[in-house]
Amino acid sequence: MAKLIYSAIASLDGYIEDDEGGFGWAAPDEEVHAFVNELSRPVGTHLYGRRMYDTMVYWEDLELEDEPPAVRDFAGIWQAADKIVYSRTLPAAASARTQIEREFDAEAVGRLKAASTRDLGVGGPELAAEAIEAGLVDEYQLFFVPVVVGGGKRALREGLHVNLELLDERRFHNGTVYLHYRTR
Repeated sequence: MAKLIYSAIASLDGYIEDDEGGFGWAAPDEEVHAFVNELSRPVGTHLYGRRMYDTMVYWEDLELEDEPPAVRDFAGIWQAADKIVYSRTLPAAASARTQIEREFDAEAVGRLKAASTRDLGVGGPELAAEAIEAGLVDEYQLFFVPVVVGGGKRALREGLHVNLELLDERRFHNGTVYLHYRTR
């Protein structure tokens, strides 16, 4: 059975976006990006809400010739993976290997996990919260960057309660810290 993994890059105070919707402060440097690539490589399917998909579809048509190696590598990893977008309003996908579902169906995701030979990733805090509440998220890959933004969109929904076991940690030269947990 595949694992469902929630990954997020957040401020030290736990936000993926600041109160103006910005997240430029979360852009990974080459070292962090290369590490993220290795974590992303085993993921066969990404589950996204509409807003996270709108952010990530950037990788579909990115001009790569002037980009650093880690960026070029990630674009290929992302393009090769399947994507499921949960949206009531998205008329059509803007990327290959993408299907649109109108509602999040926890039972269908459970069946997908059971049938998949590669891990699944869930991106976006709202969709991740639904999957967490349904007991579907097996692991958390959280990156905390050395900035406090004071408000915005939380990486983890308020009111969630999950017992976790620390599997790994890593500190990067730019001050970013990676924490990897498994659901107990």
